[in-house]
Amino acid sequence: MATSREKSSKDLPILRQWFRDGRTLEKTLHSCLDGIEASKNAVHLSHQDLVARKTRARMESMDLSILRDSTQGRLSLSPLRNQGFTTVGQIMFLREQQLRAIPGVGAATCRSLMAACATLWDSLAKEMSVRIDFDPTDQQATKLLQSLQRYAQVRALSSNWLSHLGDLSYRLTLNLGLGEPIRPVRWLVTRGSKRTQVLDSLWRIRDILDQDSTKEAHRVAHEVIALTNSPHSDPWPSFETRAADFYSLLAEFVPTTTPLDATQGYLTDEIVAQVNAQGLDQSLLNVNLRGYQVFGAKFALVQRRVILGDEMGLGKTIQALAGLCHRLAQARESSEEVHPSLVICPASVMANWGREITVRTALEYVEIHGYDRQDEVDEWLEKRCIGVTTFDTMKGLRFPSSLRLGVLIVDEAHYAKNPRTGRSRMVKTMCDKADYVWFLTGTPMENRVEEFTTLVRYLQSDVLPPGKLPTTALAFRQAVSPVYLRRNAVDVLQELPPRIDQDEWVFFTPADLVAYASAVRSGNLMAMRQAGYEADFSAKLTRFIELVEEASANGLKVVAYSFFLNTLSRAELASPIKVFGPLTGEISPKKRQSILDDFTTHSGPALLLGQIKVGGVGLNIQAASVVILLEPQLTPTSEDQAIARSHRMGQVRPIQVYRILAENSIDQSLVELLASKTKEFDQYARHSEVAARSGQAIDVSFEGLNQQLVSIEQARDLA
Repeated sequence: MATSREKSSKDLPILRQWFRDGRTLEKTLHSCLDGIEASKNAVHLSHQDLVARKTRARMESMDLSILRDSTQGRLSLSPLRNQGFTTVGQIMFLREQQLRAIPGVGAATCRSLMAACATLWDSLAKEMSVRIDFDPTDQQATKLLQSLQRYAQVRALSSNWLSHLGDLSYRLTLNLGLGEPIRPVRWLVTRGSKRTQVLDSLWRIRDILDQDSTKEAHRVAHEVIALTNSPHSDPWPSFETRAADFYSLLAEFVPTTTPLDATQGYLTDEIVAQVNAQGLDQSLLNVNLRGYQVFGAKFALVQRRVILGDEMGLGKTIQALAGLCHRLAQARESSEEVHPSLVICPASVMANWGREITVRTALEYVEIHGYDRQDEVDEWLEKRCIGVTTFDTMKGLRFPSSLRLGVLIVDEAHYAKNPRTGRSRMVKTMCDKADYVWFLTGTPMENRVEEFTTLVRYLQSDVLPPGKLPTTALAFRQAVSPVYLRRNAVDVLQELPPRIDQDEWVFFTPADLVAYASAVRSGNLMAMRQAGYEADFSAKLTRFIELVEEASANGLKVVAYSFFLNTLSRAELASPIKVFGPLTGEISPKKRQSILDDFTTHSGPALLLGQIKVGGVGLNIQAASVVILLEPQLTPTSEDQAIARSHRMGQVRPIQVYRILAENSIDQSLVELLASKTKEFDQYARHSEVAARSGQAIDVSFEGLNQQLVSIEQARDLA
């Protein structure tokens, strides 16, 4: 009896239809895969075009003398200078016959000139880092952003199917090649085992076509083809709000120019080797990590109990979430028992943590916030997921004595710097219950080295044992390096736009002087700091209005900070443009985030007001490119942290920072104090290589500071 496949050889129309259907699908798959590859190539090409333009601009500004330097002085430039050439850019694209036409330029000089220009071009292009300025009229930048946007869209459609699409295409092509003799003319001359081979291949094609996964792959391929053939949309609105995502995508194509030591936080070779050997499972992440962020997450995993002390704006939250995703993914894969994890943070950033977990990961969380939230604690423990709570809420919560945490994350960990407070004791207790503990803070010390030392001891008490602090800088670096990792924005974000600081000094008006003198006589430091905004037409308020009007005229958004609610109220009433806020400690985290979202999405100029301790913690305010500090603060970290909420990863415009200061006032003393404290922070905590001499305080206490400043101003007033 003939087999079903032998019988089917008599039904040639059906066999040939299978072949045609297979060929149609093969073409679709090839077109899809070509489109995916083309989306990658478009990024490379558009990036090369932008680099070429920037390289050419750089060479056009270079003096000719650099060509002589590159040839160790052997190249004579006199003939070029005699003809009025002064820059490399004027000759770099001249053809050989054009160079030879210059009097005094012979064949050897011509060849040397062309070789020197080519070498210089290659060197500059290789080192050129691309920062995309926010300029929708820049056609080359637009092409690069469009290609990145298209690549992201194509990858989102095809990433889960890419290997299957390639395998399906390969199997179809193989069997279509074997089944080629089914065509009418060739079939007549195909005999014996060759016919059996053809029929087997056609049946395999039919089996492939009938699979549900093939049908789904076919659908995905059509969507990819439709997308790659569709016109590009305007990428600038997306870039303005999600610049960090664009740069993360670009990092997949362009080798980073970030110094390796900067990425690794200047750690010891031994620790770096251990971190580099650590894997990072990113299957539960929905975001592209920068290289330094991968390193930070792996550092937290390897060292287990650490301070991620990166400068504000570098993504400490996503590094911690990446480490947490790795732990949970590995536990699930190995069927290891999963323990609940906990995030403790200020109330102002709770909404941001929830948003980051939801958008950036595939993890589940429970918000534990408010008075008597034991029901939420029970839900969190039952689900064994991430709990997100605040320092204040933690005071009223009850946990089982047997509680074991997989990961404890303490955001803005400097809130727990004083070991004598209940908040710090609570954090220490939770640290003892966790397998991994990660402190996140860009300001591990604000006033005293002991603040930094306290945080280190919570994590690894043997690193800096009491009474045995290292006496040399090298010994201290070696002791602290297992615990502390810090990278600074200027070192790792090549695309970060410039920050321009400007102190705006004003002279008090007669009305200002009256208010200020009264505050000085009362000996009230806080009244002295606010006095510049008491009068109806104060000099400070007038300058504030002028700065806001100037920003508005340029279509820019502004964020203004003050320590004082009264000052913010005066600014709100005087503002010539739309006002959002103020962000204060009295409003709920969700309301705070809602205000920020409204400010970000508002079309046109706008002003966001915030108390500096609120607006400086855990918020992303990239929409504002003008920052106004209405008065100087008592610590440089307060100012830096507030400014970094705008001058951070994702910012696309240069940041203008204005400090409004009054001559012959408390402001002068505060500016000097800030400069002194900044120097101390740089010495102790700016890098992972913390230079420490001892654990003693490095400046006076706040109590002493207040009296010191008041005395200075009272002496000035008497003079």
